Order: sequence, then C-alpha cells, then structure tokens
Amino acid sequence: MLSTIPNLLTPEEVTHLRTRLTAAEWVDGKVTAGYQAQSVKRNTQIPENSPVSRELGDIILGALARAPLFMSAALPLRVFPPMFNSYAGGQTFGAHVDTAIRQFVSTGQRIRTDLSATLFLTDPADYDGGELDIHDTYGVHSVKLPAGSLVLYPASSLHSVRPVTRGARVSSFFWLQSMIRDDAQRSILFELDNAIQRLAADNPSHPSSLPLTGVYHNLLRQWSEM
Repeated sequence: MLSTIPNLLTPEEVTHLRTRLTAAEWVDGKVTAGYQAQSVKRNTQIPENSPVSRELGDIILGALARAPLFMSAALPLRVFPPMFNSYAGGQTFGAHVDTAIRQFVSTGQRIRTDLSATLFLTDPADYDGGELDIHDTYGVHSVKLPAGSLVLYPASSLHSVRPVTRGARVSSFFWLQSMIRDDAQRSILFELDNAIQRLAADNPSHPSSLPLTGVYHNLLRQWSEM
C-alpha cells in the first residue's frame, strides 16, 4: 500500500529544517547503502549521528505523532531516526530494495523495515527530475510531493530516484517497523479505519459504528506483533 501524508510539516517547520540543513555537514550517501545499493546510489546526506540530524529528526517524529493519517496507515511500533539526503547535478539512486534490518547507531537496537518513508523538503518547482519511482503489482508510481508532504510505502518495494537535472532535491528518509507486519493486513485495517471515520462524521449515531469499531480492534488484536 502506498500512502501520501499531505502537509505533515508546517511551512515554518520546512523553512527551519531547510535553514539548518543548508549550514550542516554533508557526506557521500554511500555510507548507509547496503551492498546491492552502493553501486547505484549517488547522493549526499547528513551523517546519521550528527547533532543536526538528531535535532531535526525529533521535529519530524513530533509531526508524525500528531498526524492521524500517518498513524492509521503505518500503525508504527518503532521508527528509525529520520535521516536527510540531497540530490543535485545529475545525482540519482538506481533501482533497489531497502535493507530488511536496520540498527540504531545510538542504542544498537535492531528494527525490521516494514515501511519506507520519504518526506519532501523542496518544492517541486525548484528542481527538475528527482521523482521517486515505486514499483508494485500495478506498475510504477512516480511520486514528487510538495515540501512538507510525505509518502509511505512497503520497504520491500523496488524503488529508485530519477536524476535531478536542475536545482536540488532535499528530503528526509526513514524506515519503521509496524505493529502489522503484513502489508495486505495493514491495508485492510487502514481502509476499515477510514470507513469508520467517514461513517462517524456523516452519521455519528449510526448503529453500525460500534460493531465496526469492534471488528477493527479485534483484527488489530489478532494480527499485531508487539
């Protein structure tokens, strides 16, 4: 399931992040690439243990916590600390699949990467190229969102970033482990939750609301991994 979370960050938060990132130290993006991805990855990023990365990552984590759509789509158990990358001057990231297990630098804790997330920090008009192409059973989805918006997709998906031929594409990227490992089950719960929310908004006293809510939580109880 591919989900977009519009306006995760406020314009003021986007401006603050971009200002802090402009003055930060950038390194070759290959430092966090797996064996298969190293040969196709050409970008720069902020070091994972950088104080700036931790500071700005906390802002993003706070934004995720206040975003009901993200919580419903992801059902997060653990979120890997957000990282930051930039593409410019023809830089690109060829087709690859994300590493299945990631380790926190700070604690050594491991996380299973069920979902990948890209948070766009540059307005689409400010650069050419840089689309995130995500492959699934229905074809290729090309994603290029406004600054402050996020796309969430299965980490098992084959995906790539097209070359940036003008300007620079700055983003945050991270992974998360969901309470629901299976993408199909997660999609069912997301659709059911959305239906319940719409029903509650359109007809708050409808008698179906309570049993549908019970079905949702019973499925969550049955499928969740804690």
